Amino acid sequence: MTKKWLGEERRSNIVTMLKESDKPITGSAFAEQMNVSRQVIVQDISLLKAKNNPILATSQGYVLVGKEDEKGVKHQRIIVSSHTPAQTKHELFLLVDHGVTVRDVIVEHPVYGDLTASIMVSNRVEAEKFIRKIELNKAAYLSELTGGVHLHTIEAPTEDLLDEAIAVLKKEGYLLEEK
Repeated sequence: MTKKWLGEERRSNIVTMLKESDKPITGSAFAEQMNVSRQVIVQDISLLKAKNNPILATSQGYVLVGKEDEKGVKHQRIIVSSHTPAQTKHELFLLVDHGVTVRDVIVEHPVYGDLTASIMVSNRVEAEKFIRKIELNKAAYLSELTGGVHLHTIEAPTEDLLDEAIAVLKKEGYLLEEK
């Protein structure tokens, strides 16, 4: 019989697994590993966040915020894009093909203010999974709330890679301005 992890021990194990992993871990993977439901994991993650554990839910799973900084400094910029939902895949591919990670999408809602959602895509496979998840869930892109206008926090190992990616977005007509 598989061990069922309980309370604090399970939450401690979640943090350890996130520290040791070089990729995001899904709630379902945690649930299977610890012999509990995915909902229990969601509650555990909320409790861990309440105790100031820097856990971020991304479209690929959970990660520790700032962990990538241990491997080296990343250069970041915030860009402002505008395009249709059908062009989202093309925009993401342009960015990741230039060595850029798209960390998030941000829109300015007239009532709620800035709404930010983590994306964390660094390659075409992750971008495809993100798009597929949107489509399977029949979810709307946040940019649909703002007529296509949205911001992305992008990062890359060098400023040159960011410059190249931004130049391509500008050429394609997606880039509105750089912040």
